[in-house]
Amino acid sequence: MTTFDKREEGFERKFALDEEQKFKAEARRNKLIGLWTAARLGITGEAAGEYAKEVVAADFEEAGDGDVMRKLLRDFAAKGVAITERELRTKMDEFNAQAMAEIKAGK
Repeated sequence: MTTFDKREEGFERKFALDEEQKFKAEARRNKLIGLWTAARLGITGEAAGEYAKEVVAADFEEAGDGDVMRKLLRDFAAKGVAITERELRTKMDEFNAQAMAEIKAGK
């Protein structure tokens, strides 16, 4: 194996690791935003955990996080809780940063 091959293999492993961490962080972010949303909607206990799982599952509908945003905005509207898309996006960004930090720390 040449030095170039070894270098290429290293880049491929790093890319795979980065993608795995990104996937885990997005799932964790969705769980966190789901729990936060549940609290804002008055959902508690096991029902809050189930709601968070629904939010995580919503992310598999399409690429990107538009599907999660739409679910959350619909759920807020259905309960009559006022929130803007910008406020929700800001909260998602905060939870994304938290999730990435936790994943990188091995939590």
